[in-house]
Amino acid sequence: MNRREFVSGMAVLGGAAVLPAQDQGSLRTPVLNGILNAQAVQAPATDLALPRKADFAIPEGETYINSAYVHPMPNIGREALRRYAESRTSPVIETHYDREHVKAEFAALINAKPSEISYVPNTSTGENLVVNGLGIVGSDSNVVTDALHFDGALLHLGELKRRSGLDVRIVMPRDWRIDIKNMERVIDRKTKLVEISLVAMANGFQHDLKAVCDLAHSRGAYVYADIVQAAGNTPIDVRASGLDFAACSTFKWLMGDFGLGFLYDKEELLDRVLGQTQFGYYQAAEVQAHFLPGDDPGLAPYTWKLNSDATGHFEVGTSGSGAQHVLKETLPYLRKIGVERIQAHRQPLLKKLREEMPRLGFASITPPESTSAIMSFAMKDRANVIERLKKANVNVRVAEDFLRVSPSVFNDMADVEKLLEALS
Repeated sequence: MNRREFVSGMAVLGGAAVLPAQDQGSLRTPVLNGILNAQAVQAPATDLALPRKADFAIPEGETYINSAYVHPMPNIGREALRRYAESRTSPVIETHYDREHVKAEFAALINAKPSEISYVPNTSTGENLVVNGLGIVGSDSNVVTDALHFDGALLHLGELKRRSGLDVRIVMPRDWRIDIKNMERVIDRKTKLVEISLVAMANGFQHDLKAVCDLAHSRGAYVYADIVQAAGNTPIDVRASGLDFAACSTFKWLMGDFGLGFLYDKEELLDRVLGQTQFGYYQAAEVQAHFLPGDDPGLAPYTWKLNSDATGHFEVGTSGSGAQHVLKETLPYLRKIGVERIQAHRQPLLKKLREEMPRLGFASITPPESTSAIMSFAMKDRANVIERLKKANVNVRVAEDFLRVSPSVFNDMADVEKLLEALS
């Protein structure tokens, strides 16, 4: 056992030792020599009825329908974060607890392999890693995207266009939708990447992911999807859709925290298509010193071998341990409820909004066929709307010229009625 293995082992053992007795049963990480037991992430029984108001510490009297902005952390996540914070003053700081199991839980949520998942700080970092890894800049390739894609990603691509002349083709919406026929017109044999948001943050428009992937692949292009407004509230199957790359932060519908996200990369594209653009010690399967007492001799101070999975390609250093502790609880919680049931639960709430908001002078800018967790309405007199909402203690997103409502597992029809009453 080398020094790094010894320290890692002590961290895991010490972390388990300092947890309260009632938490020992939640140490669900059957990891042996880095291999995750697939039985660890079998689908849990779906037996949690909706809505789940008691699972969240939302202040009395507040109506929160703004989870597309920041999702409230459920009580089990808050408690996990508290336990982690308390472990920081223990003899051994518990920094790697259930690290690989959390990836496996997320992989199960989108039907990926754990080896295809790496930690990233946020969605935008994942998107940058994909674009850079494909070697698009400086080539004669083009990137196709749409105007409903995440504005941060459009800024990224726009800067690459301004600085390097990258050919970026942006499909504009019609009737608040992106027509795949318009995408088809601009995707050609030189298109290297098609970038989309699976669910648009502005109005909840949702792409037909398989149709986009089929189209792109037929022209030799790859597809990256920002899934931050879909993962955890909308069924995603990366296998069935053929999706190549995806990323999301965890502080929205995964009910995690800031500073941690996931990057999905289709296994067969690693190295062959997507190259490594940054390096760090977390990518290493093993690191061996050659100058410390008891080390095997060597010509260099250290030798190492990189992992061949997504972790070995993209994780360069420590990631948000506190957020991992939260996700250890929230990801199984989401799968126990069932994403399909979460999607179905909100449909009556959205239907009520779709019917009643126009009568109050708010025109919908969300396509009527949408089943996503976001519904938006064009709005006038922003100051008056904000004043009414504050008076009623109702929290929704109020932008300059539109209002966005995003119900989650704890919302019910009474919450929608309270919003309508505040705006009437």
